Amino acid sequence: MFSYTWPIILVVLSNIVYQIFAKEVTPKINVFASLTITYFVACLFSGILFFLTNKNGNIISEIAKTNWAPIALGISIIGLEAGFIFAYKAGWQVSTASIVQSSLLAVALLVVGFLVYKEALSWNKLVGVAVCLTGLIFINLK
Repeated sequence: MFSYTWPIILVVLSNIVYQIFAKEVTPKINVFASLTITYFVACLFSGILFFLTNKNGNIISEIAKTNWAPIALGISIIGLEAGFIFAYKAGWQVSTASIVQSSLLAVALLVVGFLVYKEALSWNKLVGVAVCLTGLIFINLK
């Protein structure tokens, strides 16, 4: 059970910290300069974690195993992070920006899952979409 739940707990805790820090990026800095610093630190930390979790590991041999996905992931993460920083600079509240994007993301991924990965589309999922969209209306009412 722990091996099933700990990754989601890590994602939630990391996302909490991420949203707080993204909100705190100074408005004075260019968003992409900030992301350059962010990814320099992430690169160093990832390298350290690789060697801590893979004793006698050969990072070159690991890189040789890759496909296009990590490159595309890196590009998509820039859009994700820049989008949040720009949203916070535009005045989005930390309490709503993530909820709105997560709800819209859930709906979009339901469609992607169905069309691309042939995942089942059940009534429960469709009702969940309706609840998400209804929640978005209430969250954004002034």
